[in-house]
Amino acid sequence: MENQTFDKDIGNLGETLLSLVVPVFNEADGIREFIFAVDKAMSASWPEPQIAPRLEIIFVDDGSSDGTSTIVRTLRKGDARIKLLTLSRNFGKEAALSAGLDAATGDAAIPMDVDLQDPPEVIRPMVEKWLGGAKVVNARRCDRSADTMFKRSTSRLFYRTINMVADHKIADDVGDFRLLDRDAIEVLKQMTEHTRFNKGLFSWIGFTTETVEYVRPEREVGTSKWRTLKLLNLALDGIVSSTTLPLRIWTIIGALISLGAVAYAGFLLVYTLTQGADVPGYASIMITVLMLGGLNLLSLGLIGEYLGRVAIQVRGRPLYVVESREGF
Repeated sequence: MENQTFDKDIGNLGETLLSLVVPVFNEADGIREFIFAVDKAMSASWPEPQIAPRLEIIFVDDGSSDGTSTIVRTLRKGDARIKLLTLSRNFGKEAALSAGLDAATGDAAIPMDVDLQDPPEVIRPMVEKWLGGAKVVNARRCDRSADTMFKRSTSRLFYRTINMVADHKIADDVGDFRLLDRDAIEVLKQMTEHTRFNKGLFSWIGFTTETVEYVRPEREVGTSKWRTLKLLNLALDGIVSSTTLPLRIWTIIGALISLGAVAYAGFLLVYTLTQGADVPGYASIMITVLMLGGLNLLSLGLIGEYLGRVAIQVRGRPLYVVESREGF
């Protein structure tokens, strides 16, 4: 699809199509509230319907076991904007988001969470930045007081850590909630990574980027599906997907230890020839062996993380499997 050219005037939006991409997993309680909130925000942002952008709302059901798909189908009967992409099983949010972006047909797409922690009121400021020439518009959480102290602390640690090692830094406190121009979407669709870390991909593609800020509200419905272990796995995927610096660090550490060993061996040779041999110390030998053994195991584990992802990639399996498409 070729991009349309728009004047930088908020009144020229009537011919544009925005795709809201909403991955859902066991979110039956939140679907209706989400659509109501979107309609309310759009009416407030563009009081004159004829100049408001058109919407398609793509729900990606990531293997839900509740009535999520049933509710979406029911709502679709009276609302042609609603589309449903059902995956054959739970592939994870990163894959579900990629499926939604692949299916989006709009001039721009906005990934959103159904829990309304991504407030629909931010859509208009993002659209205005887009009309001003930005290809990517990040939505930055300037106030996360609604999150727990643990979540704020771990999030801060994650962003600080990944930006210390990543080849391309990701924006602090910016999740998947952002506006992506059609040009950006087409580039993302060419990405073949199976270990998906979308925040890193959004950063890697570049393009002119602007930022809008918002206060992150509390989750209105349902409960978070992100558990501590899942978040740790996502953080590890993010680091491994964004850089090979950890491997280079271990190359440097290995080189330094080798140089130290050669220097120490030379020292022992000279000392033995000049001073005679001392009785060897059990403690020093054990400390050295345990330290080097631990470093070896740690470095092998790190290599294994990268190698495992290479194995996943070369299998060539699809990132996700679509069971049904409705409304497309």
